[in-house]
Amino acid sequence: MTDALPKIPWQDRPAGSSDLLWRSDRNPIIGRHHLPRSNSIFNSAVVPFGDAFAGVFRVDDMTRTMNLHAGRSLDGVEWQIDPDPIAFQPADARVREIQETFVHAYDPRVTWLEDRYYVTWCNGYFGPTIGVAYTHDFETFTQLDNAYLPFNRNGVLFPRRIGDHYAMLSRPSDNGHTPFGDIFYSESPDLTHWGRHRHVMAPLDWTWQGTKIGAGPTPIETPQGWLLIYHGVLTSANGFVYSMGAALLDLDEPWKVIARGKDYLLSPQVPYEQVGDVPNVVFPCAALLDRPTDRMTIYYGGADTVVCMAHGHLSEIVTALLAGR
Repeated sequence: MTDALPKIPWQDRPAGSSDLLWRSDRNPIIGRHHLPRSNSIFNSAVVPFGDAFAGVFRVDDMTRTMNLHAGRSLDGVEWQIDPDPIAFQPADARVREIQETFVHAYDPRVTWLEDRYYVTWCNGYFGPTIGVAYTHDFETFTQLDNAYLPFNRNGVLFPRRIGDHYAMLSRPSDNGHTPFGDIFYSESPDLTHWGRHRHVMAPLDWTWQGTKIGAGPTPIETPQGWLLIYHGVLTSANGFVYSMGAALLDLDEPWKVIARGKDYLLSPQVPYEQVGDVPNVVFPCAALLDRPTDRMTIYYGGADTVVCMAHGHLSEIVTALLAGR
């Protein structure tokens, strides 16, 4: 892997704008009917792959089954998504037992870690929990054991070990739509046994993140700390409203918050974020970074229906966080 991504999908900040993030004018880049039987495609994860891009996509089909599909792209904008769901190969017989109870798989994240790409997602096993798998080529995927007991959502791996342990953020939840939720940190020696759980942050009452929060893309390492892009939810008179924000976590003890943005970076304000299967949702799942140019592109789901992109500069977001914005 390299920190240079000169082919990152990108558009400059619109003239006259001072926003830290701005939407691509190509949005939505993946529509709900991108596949013959798709009802919607959203909340999906994209990573660099060779000299192009690959990803794992949430596809809800016409029976409204939630599942994961692999995809590839030359430019990160035009995507070829496999019409059939990923057929995960079990790492052992006990993983096969989990697969036999399949209910759903949704909201994936993909992280390059050591020598392969790891996929984490919300996996149905007597309620939602965090599934874990890995791939080298986005063709063959090997599923490991679930990380946690139900109920849990938004499992996001760190891109390197913290000390001697693998690390993950997640949000313990309930079996419903979860009208609450804090972010927690967990460690593992082997990506199977998870423990040493630590509280990271909670919702902030009477703000855009007043009801629940959840980790988004893989945390980005900076000299100032881990940049965490996350979603926050408020409960309005018309239901939940999902927006995108950011925080900085300590590099050595990521359960310690260095800075947390007061303002959202992006909230549902345009039709493809406000109108869809679930209105008023901006849900970030992936970020591409070209460090030499400081350019960052975030992939997010709009209204639980389509895939969208937003652009910004890493250094500007970190500076704003440290300034208390």
